[in-house]
Amino acid sequence: MSGKLYLVPTPVGNLEDMSPRAIDTLKKCELILAEDTRTSAVLMKHFGINTPMISHHKFNEHSTVDSVVEKLKGGAIISLVSDAGTPAISDPGFMLSRACRENGIEVETLPGPTAFVPALVNSGLPCDKFCFEGFLPVKKGRATRLQELAKETRTFIIYESPVRLLKTLEQLAEFCGEERAASVSREISKLHNTTHNGSLKELINYFSVNQPRGEIVIIVSGEPEQKEVKVHKNKYKDNN
Repeated sequence: MSGKLYLVPTPVGNLEDMSPRAIDTLKKCELILAEDTRTSAVLMKHFGINTPMISHHKFNEHSTVDSVVEKLKGGAIISLVSDAGTPAISDPGFMLSRACRENGIEVETLPGPTAFVPALVNSGLPCDKFCFEGFLPVKKGRATRLQELAKETRTFIIYESPVRLLKTLEQLAEFCGEERAASVSREISKLHNTTHNGSLKELINYFSVNQPRGEIVIIVSGEPEQKEVKVHKNKYKDNN
């Protein structure tokens, strides 16, 4: 009988965002796969979770997926956590989830924290339809991707580091136009959680003199859709 894999979201900042169900799941499973065991150890200690833990991250997941699947096939109940937020959202998790699907192993993802949702809602930009981009390519393919995003009509979301924020805003202004509406949220749910709204030009001016810190979420409004202009033929003949 196959076991089960739980994908368990963890707080992106405030530890009070950890749900009772998430704590209970991590306590009852047989093994926890953690993106960084040192980071997760702090969380586990805080909530009195003593379940054995091993590393599962983007540098070793190719070599560890098969062994994890074998454990699950043998009936093991395993949980996967990332350093913060929901696994597989710009974090390890997709590869293991796909392998479980291919092997008929049940996967359940608990609802919980993820940084882009509060950032999107805080932005005041349309959120009925949106595109999650995650991290942009650092070098190869970056300009091409920015060019494609500039034509995106839905609000789009980018994760960025504080050291690259200003450069990314400048590049977005270059491709999207400096008057495009956007917002920058940082330190979601933490003590210094802030959201700055404005045009890309205004955000560039602000962050040129205010060095950002912490995890960054950029929200950019989509390209305005072009309205069709209907040309009506004059039914009256010009007799002049």
